[in-house]
Amino acid sequence: MKPTIVLVHGAFAESASWDGVIKLLLADGYPAVAVGNPLRGVKYDSDYLRATLGSIQGDVVLVGHSYGGMLITNAATGVPNVKSLVYVGAFAPDQGESAGDLAGKFPGSTLGETLNPVKLPDGSTDMYIKQDVYHHQFAADSSPADAAVWAVTQRPITEGALGEASPGEAAWKSVPSWFLFGDQDLNIPVASHRFMAERAGSRRTVELAGGSHTVAIPEAAALVDLIREAAA
Repeated sequence: MKPTIVLVHGAFAESASWDGVIKLLLADGYPAVAVGNPLRGVKYDSDYLRATLGSIQGDVVLVGHSYGGMLITNAATGVPNVKSLVYVGAFAPDQGESAGDLAGKFPGSTLGETLNPVKLPDGSTDMYIKQDVYHHQFAADSSPADAAVWAVTQRPITEGALGEASPGEAAWKSVPSWFLFGDQDLNIPVASHRFMAERAGSRRTVELAGGSHTVAIPEAAALVDLIREAAA
């Protein structure tokens, strides 16, 4: 029986960002779940993902994009049916590291200057990417027309989540991991991706020339090849 592929989107996206990947997985006979990431905070969101994992029978391959990597790193720890982790343009933190720490570890991220803050009634702040720069910042290797739609449907993340330290023992220390990212990622510098993949002992690292932060949308087939490898 094939493992269930659990897909966890990141900030400024939503579950439909996995559509191309999902179509290929289903055609291959893999069961799949695209989790609706709450984007409220690392611990809260990781606990939500862990609860979702508890509802799935059989083996699981966890796939995280961007901030979703923070969650798979925490939710998989101590969950015996999670057999492998796939990081897709994603953060792979060690305990105590935040997304902001890892994005700023090497030069190259221009995300901060593109963000539009929205103050919430409880005093917290939601962050969106400004629609007029979304294509360039987030999805330069996809069409402007597609990126314009994603800019409208993007889901915000709390400002606090980006600065929240990863609370638990990193799952990549005990669970095999694979990495895929683009070398033109403007959210997480490519040097940060390389550092995280090497530190995690990545079984295979795929670096795609010209790839944006959302490289797995136009390169869905490359990601599914890596997922197949992780599933095996």
